[in-house]
Amino acid sequence: MSITDERRAGILLHITSLPGGMGNGDLGPEAHRFVEFLSASAISVWQVLPLGPTHGDGSPYQCLSVHAGNPLLISLEWLQERGWLDLPPREARESDGGYRLRCLERAWEEFQRNAPEQERRELQEFIARHAGWLDDFSLYMALRQELDEQAWPRWPEELRDRQPQALEGARHRLREVMDSVRFQQYLFFRQWHELREHARRHGVLLFGDMPIFVAHDSAEVWAHREYFSVDESGAAQSVAGVPPDYFSATGQLWGNPLYRWERMQEDGFSWWIGRMRTQLELFDFVRIDHFRGFEACWEIPGGAETAVEGRWVKAPGEELLGALHEAFHALPLVAEDLGVITPEVEALRRRFGLPGMKILQFAFSGESSNPYLPHNHERGSVVYTGTHDNDTTLGWYGALDEAQRSHVSAYLGYPGEEMPWPLIRAALASVACLAMLPLQDVLELGSEHRMNTPGTIQGNWSWRFSWDQVATDLPGRLADMVHLYGRG
Repeated sequence: MSITDERRAGILLHITSLPGGMGNGDLGPEAHRFVEFLSASAISVWQVLPLGPTHGDGSPYQCLSVHAGNPLLISLEWLQERGWLDLPPREARESDGGYRLRCLERAWEEFQRNAPEQERRELQEFIARHAGWLDDFSLYMALRQELDEQAWPRWPEELRDRQPQALEGARHRLREVMDSVRFQQYLFFRQWHELREHARRHGVLLFGDMPIFVAHDSAEVWAHREYFSVDESGAAQSVAGVPPDYFSATGQLWGNPLYRWERMQEDGFSWWIGRMRTQLELFDFVRIDHFRGFEACWEIPGGAETAVEGRWVKAPGEELLGALHEAFHALPLVAEDLGVITPEVEALRRRFGLPGMKILQFAFSGESSNPYLPHNHERGSVVYTGTHDNDTTLGWYGALDEAQRSHVSAYLGYPGEEMPWPLIRAALASVACLAMLPLQDVLELGSEHRMNTPGTIQGNWSWRFSWDQVATDLPGRLADMVHLYGRG
């Protein structure tokens, strides 16, 4: 299936932003209800952010694993319905996440006591099918728990360096914890696949998001150090980021260790093929965040305080994408090609027929040649009013000065509708094959409802909507617009 096969409209909403569930949205009834809302609105694509287990800051772009699902997204109601969970009383000062994890432990105990043979067999089949990443991940998470959630470079040397005798002892000592982690992943994947099947029945495709780089403190860097730029002690030798630009005099220092591309290429990019296989098990389409890193990466020395000291280093993107294309025969990928994109990056994207991204909030500064203006769009692209990193459209428009607003209004034909609807119409009317709308925009929400503010560490990733924010006529209004612009 190609994302350019037909004109579609989609909604961007992360799972954590759903109503219901303790502390965050999850894969339970509200996720299924949201699919039904999308179907009633003639929306055929649901885009989410990365689904992996997060660090303490909650960012889905710095995960503990590139394969695993976040256990905090597992629906407790689902477990109750199957008789695997009798909700325990919540302890004083217990966090929402802590309570969820304790409930998952209770469910695992009940599963071991009373699960039917068929369920036990399915669990074992899941473990065997995903052993290539699940064995390392379960040990990594068990050790992290034992060692007070310390990052793996701070572990005792024998565990940090994966000495065989130390790992064998840990597997024996932590066997029960590892089994619980495996069970959680079984639950996550099973609930996700039930949601995906529900979406398919309602004509909704699931669109995922894959960060190009991997968190330093992750199961993959610990288990496969040969593929990453880390030294013998586990410290990063070179890390990712972007160079200084108009927005930042010192650039951006992300801290993710860069890849040892030559080593990956020696193995026929088997690590990447395995990573992509997991993504395609979960999603119909996948966005590659920071696609330009496949052509060249901004390499910053480990320990640097800013990104100023970096340099561009070529990456074997053509060889990698060629290997992925050979492995999967089709690449249902979208390239996040925002920012300063060189002709070489553009050529790589076109070589493999990958749609790029057009952000309407970026369109109204500069000349009529601005590539984000709708008259410059291409069919093989995905248009957004804004992304998870942008302000809501209402907030963005409110922050413009009078001259900028006049420019926007002139371009959009002095619409009679109130923002954000004129920008939503511009996205839907675009020639781009897919138009994506953050849920905040169709709910007409302001800046206080944005998902993330880049460069800040407080107040991000926690936004949630409620059904009382959804007007009763919204599905019909959206469906009419989707059909009007040939996306139904």
